[in-house]
Amino acid sequence: MLERFSISLEQDLLKKFDRHLRSHKYGTRSEAIRDLIRKSLVKEEWDADEEVVGVISLVYDHHQRRLQDRITDAQHDYHHRVISTTHIHLDHDNCLEVIIARGNAGRVKELSERLTALRGVKNGSLSAASTGRHIH
Repeated sequence: MLERFSISLEQDLLKKFDRHLRSHKYGTRSEAIRDLIRKSLVKEEWDADEEVVGVISLVYDHHQRRLQDRITDAQHDYHHRVISTTHIHLDHDNCLEVIIARGNAGRVKELSERLTALRGVKNGSLSAASTGRHIH
């Protein structure tokens, strides 16, 4: 069930918000506000160390000695957190590994930091998501 409410904004802030809507392809202000609220709730889940889902992306040089073994070892050390992993060969020298992890935010961050810090990882990032339990 939808509930309506109104808000008041300074004119300059509303203009900036409307530019944000257009640049992100939102159809309505309501859609954008719902999305901003959900993002805020996801951030609160992560800050509170609740159960979350994270997507860890790694780009690395597959010629780096034993790097693939260290990536695999880390995933085995967190086997109860790793839901899925995908390995993609980007070109002759580079691979992309995408790891979906679930658990308390601190443990997911810990895994991400461990993987990103490995020698030979060119780029690593963690995308924070929610299990959806606390977002309605």
